[in-house]
Amino acid sequence: MPQAVAYAIDSPTGRFSRTTIERREPGPTEVLFDIAYAGICHSDIHTARGEWGRDINYPLVPGHEIAGVVRQVGSQVTKFAVGDRVGVGCFVDSCGECAQCAAGDEQFCDGPGGTVWTYNSTGRDGLSTAGGYSTAITVEQDYVCRIPEGIEMSQAAPLMCAGITMYSPLKRWGAGPGKRVAIVGMGGLGHMGVQIAAAMGAEVAVISQTMSKQADGLRFGAVEYYATGEPGTMKKLRKSFDLIISTISGEQDLNGLIDCLVTGGVLVDVGLPEHPVALSLGGLVGQRRVLAGSEIGGIAETQEMLNFCAEHGLGAQVEVIGGEDINDAYDKVVASQVRYRYVIDTATFTD
Repeated sequence: MPQAVAYAIDSPTGRFSRTTIERREPGPTEVLFDIAYAGICHSDIHTARGEWGRDINYPLVPGHEIAGVVRQVGSQVTKFAVGDRVGVGCFVDSCGECAQCAAGDEQFCDGPGGTVWTYNSTGRDGLSTAGGYSTAITVEQDYVCRIPEGIEMSQAAPLMCAGITMYSPLKRWGAGPGKRVAIVGMGGLGHMGVQIAAAMGAEVAVISQTMSKQADGLRFGAVEYYATGEPGTMKKLRKSFDLIISTISGEQDLNGLIDCLVTGGVLVDVGLPEHPVALSLGGLVGQRRVLAGSEIGGIAETQEMLNFCAEHGLGAQVEVIGGEDINDAYDKVVASQVRYRYVIDTATFTD
């Protein structure tokens, strides 16, 4: 079996260290590719540190923002060839037959076993899945996306989660010309949301805690930037936006954001709040507003997002690090000290 060098963590309070893992020889419809870059998503941190109350299969190799180059393909693979630039996101398998899969929403698979996540899940081989903090991975061809030319590989990796997480609700809820869209939070998700919404033709604003990232927000395509830490901001923004996407995972004032919607407007949460939030239904009912949630997208929509980003020259703004930097990077992500995505260069794994 092919071996891969990886970085794994062995407990919620542990630290990442280098190890070796086995990958499958590609089956008839599988692709084995060499990973070049893997993004660090905040959900990697929540999982690795046991913060979501889920069972974790330690030692854990996280990573679901993966970009690389095909090394080997199975005998029946038709979608990819050796040398192709490819990416894998949050999941690597599903039943392929249920109503959700048939609709292109494999991330909501209702079949036996459900969606198989890229790490800390159980694959069809009965083994625990291991993610992108490694030098290679084997995946069914139907769950691999093609990275178009024109996107740097390091900038493409975060698109596999952060990019599709923002693209999907922006598309679904009609971001485009004539629409005022607000992105709440200017982190790894938010900075992609600003770029994508602006490229769709919407008039984009950023709502952040402070004005410290204003220059970046405007550079990414926002035309307005607001700080919730300044008195009167939320009152000033009442009935201002057709669509608001909140990327905040910490405490947030949902009622205040709802009041910032026009009549019939939509507030979408993608931030997986860590704690219960207070909600008054009056702001929704009285103005026919919508409160929705969204989680990544299916494979076809993810490919659509990649093609859109390539067409418009979009990519994540990244800080490239080595494997030995993962522990420090986790702490800096939690402290909001990255602009805007740490991406691990797997070439450093074998130095």
